[in-house]
Amino acid sequence: MIKSWHILFILFFASITHAQHNIIHIKAALVPEEDILQIQQEIVFHNTSDTTLTNIYLHNWANSYRDRKTALSKRLIEDFNKSLYFAKEKNKGFSDIKSLTVDFESVTFKEWNKNADVLEINLLKPLQPKEKIKINITYVVKIPNDRYTGYGKTKIGYHLRYWYITPAVFNKKWQLMSNLNIDDLYEYGTDFKIELTVPKPYVVESNLYAYETKKETTNDYYLVGKNKTDILLSINKTSQLKTFKTDEVVVYTDVVSKKLNKKLTTQVLNRELSFLEKYLGKYPHKEIYIDKVTQRKNPIYGLNQLPDFLKPFSDVFKYDVTLFKALTRRYLENTILVNLRQEHWLIDGIHNYLMIEYVEEFYPEVKLLGKVSDYFFINKFNLAKLKFNDKYPFLYQASARTFIDQALRTPMDSLSNFNRKIVSKYKAGLALRYLKGYVGKDILNSSLKELYKTNKLTPITTEKFQKILSKKTDKDLEWFFDDFVSTNKKIDYKIDKIIKKEDSLKVTIKNKRNITTPVALYGLKKDSIVYKKWFTGVDSLKTFTIKNDSLQTLVLNYENLYPEYNTFDNWTKIDRKLFNKPLKLSFYKDISDPNYNQFFYQPNASYNFYNGIILGTRIHNKYLIPRNFEFQIFPSYATKSNSIVGNASFLYNQFFEDTSIYKITYGIGGGTRDFAPNLSFTSITPFVNVLFKRKSLRDAGRSRLQAKLIHIDKQVAEGEPKKPEDNYNVFSLRYQNNKIDIIKELRYSLRTEFAQNFSKAALDIRYRSLTSSNTQLDFRLYAGTFFSNRSEGNYFSFGLDRANDYLFELDYLGRSEESGIFSQQFIIAEGGFKSVLPTRFANQYMVSFNSSFGLWRWIEFYNDVAFLKNRGNGIFFAYENGIRFNFVHQILELYFPLYSNNGWEVSQPNYPQKLRFTLSANFSAIYNFFRRGFI
Repeated sequence: MIKSWHILFILFFASITHAQHNIIHIKAALVPEEDILQIQQEIVFHNTSDTTLTNIYLHNWANSYRDRKTALSKRLIEDFNKSLYFAKEKNKGFSDIKSLTVDFESVTFKEWNKNADVLEINLLKPLQPKEKIKINITYVVKIPNDRYTGYGKTKIGYHLRYWYITPAVFNKKWQLMSNLNIDDLYEYGTDFKIELTVPKPYVVESNLYAYETKKETTNDYYLVGKNKTDILLSINKTSQLKTFKTDEVVVYTDVVSKKLNKKLTTQVLNRELSFLEKYLGKYPHKEIYIDKVTQRKNPIYGLNQLPDFLKPFSDVFKYDVTLFKALTRRYLENTILVNLRQEHWLIDGIHNYLMIEYVEEFYPEVKLLGKVSDYFFINKFNLAKLKFNDKYPFLYQASARTFIDQALRTPMDSLSNFNRKIVSKYKAGLALRYLKGYVGKDILNSSLKELYKTNKLTPITTEKFQKILSKKTDKDLEWFFDDFVSTNKKIDYKIDKIIKKEDSLKVTIKNKRNITTPVALYGLKKDSIVYKKWFTGVDSLKTFTIKNDSLQTLVLNYENLYPEYNTFDNWTKIDRKLFNKPLKLSFYKDISDPNYNQFFYQPNASYNFYNGIILGTRIHNKYLIPRNFEFQIFPSYATKSNSIVGNASFLYNQFFEDTSIYKITYGIGGGTRDFAPNLSFTSITPFVNVLFKRKSLRDAGRSRLQAKLIHIDKQVAEGEPKKPEDNYNVFSLRYQNNKIDIIKELRYSLRTEFAQNFSKAALDIRYRSLTSSNTQLDFRLYAGTFFSNRSEGNYFSFGLDRANDYLFELDYLGRSEESGIFSQQFIIAEGGFKSVLPTRFANQYMVSFNSSFGLWRWIEFYNDVAFLKNRGNGIFFAYENGIRFNFVHQILELYFPLYSNNGWEVSQPNYPQKLRFTLSANFSAIYNFFRRGFI
């Protein structure tokens, strides 16, 4: 915000407007007692298209906080954020329109397509090309709490963004969009004049020129801006922004470092602005506003993930790159008008390309882990050798290897949060870095500068960028715009063969995937690049002849100039040996070392009642970037049983791109542990898992089909004969489907099992929901039946209160205990009862219904009923109820039985022994619970 006492200058400036700019004039007053803005607004809308318009559309994003039915509320639910869904009325926001006229005549208007934040106005007469209309609106904006999007009422005042009504953009068609908390409202450059009154002692700061008039009870502000978008207001009782006068513009920001004084901060800003002007061009405005809220929503990942006490980065570096990222984003968004919802890759690409270039120029020595890279022990990892900019290809490849990345031109509202916040941005930056390497730095940079200069403050598209770039080079670029940017095809080349011929090498390069792009080949002597050349047209196999200037190693994509699916096979020694890569055993996980075949080891500890504390080592080949083939071996020593135990697995992941199948995993696993005092079991399980694709990467649900053959061999006590339940094989076929969000969750599975003495099937359906009052309802239906059952006893029977778990799949700490604390462990399986009733098993069929109802926060009332049928007996009807403390769903729970077939449980002896608890030691399940909504 620029404070000037020259009101005549501001009034004169405000009067200079381009005839074709939309104009918005707002008169507003803040009423903090009610958290409202009273607004009278005038919009002069110009039809700059060649189409006659019969309707006008306005974006009214202030109304997106109205209720739980808005697109914003639904989006937050998808992100596992229920804050707006269950918000109190006083914390919600809305826009209440009192009147709306067009050219001073009343018109009909409505919410477009039932979207609360998009208005449709029916014009009384068509608006011809090059004509304009005047829209007048009187409305009240109720300011929401800032907890939902970061914008709204804060603890110290108000931070407002998207608070006013603005015309939608018409470009061949109306570009309509609802607020989805991704900060991408598409606006034309507009001339603003805002008269804002706030009660004392509030002060207003914004990204507009400002003049302030102090009155007895109010502060009146006159704010103006030409060809502006995205007007932010910060209204607080004390000023929050620091002012930095650089050589070119005045920077207003609350993104400051207490460890840098004003002089040093100004120097940093001057360097940043000079860099941006060199790469893009002169900034057209006299001021730039950088707010902390927007900066926090777009942080530099990798900068703040390491603990502060390690001090991995210098204060100057942390502040410089943080501020540069925020400054660059504002620089671009304030000058290049792009439909971010559809063309976000272009802004993301320029933004991250400039980030890469800035760090390379001023901080080439900074490592990804900062000073931590030099710490003893850490410096042994290959990860510690990565430079700060190496995070871009590293993160991309980690996501591409598991096929969770998305095409660059995927609309922003269809991106997963992980892609929207990180991967797609990095991939876009790498895309421009790819062009830099292929067409040359001068050509790319001059193209970006021309794009900025010729389209400043006018809408641009990918096609405009393509046209500018193509006229500067003779190289074919269709592969880039038609395939690399527009599809999710992945680059993957390898050196297939090298033949030495006197002073030359015949190099055969293989394209392993379905996209043909330029590929960079490097020749190395030790670690120095002595040869580099781009090759094109490698659609399958292609052989090239290069000069052999005493080269030792050939490498594809040595400098990571382009994002590649697999770089593990990019290195080839020219003089190959039988064992081209020696074996290297490394601690914990790491990134791949091209000179070695790496295995990893790390300490491992677990516990069960019979083995006691189990100490061992995990030996595996799981890199930080996953591979298709994986193995892990856990040789361990059990301290209580004084025995050697452990397990192992070997698997191969096959991914699919053009089918409904996401991946198929083929594998075999097995292990040995104790299941009773001094008795162990051995298992061997070959398996095939089919994981199906989600409807979209924003869908948290999954479906899978699993087939496995489980062989169990149990040790028997000395002198005891082996029974059929001590050595058996079971073929299991299971289908699972999960549909999950934070309000409703549906899980169901169908499982069949076939063994020598029995065959059975079971259906498990689970439904969880939160009511409108934030009360949790939890329902489960389990139905299991035997097709045939020639087994003796209840070892393979359905369990009412505790599953037998003869396949050893459940995480019981003391699976054979009949009394004591470990017998009270509860895992929701089969009957799902908590009370121990006279009939505990069913060898014909069992139907069980479990339910629980929220009482207060994590306290619930549970109620279960079941029907059990055993051979030769009538149907047993089971019932129970009690109190459930659901601290963390299916991870940490406590059950207090009240009433069942046993009568009043509380009044019976030894009641503490009737309590049940759920305690999960499955760290993967715990991690997945807390990461919901990000991936």
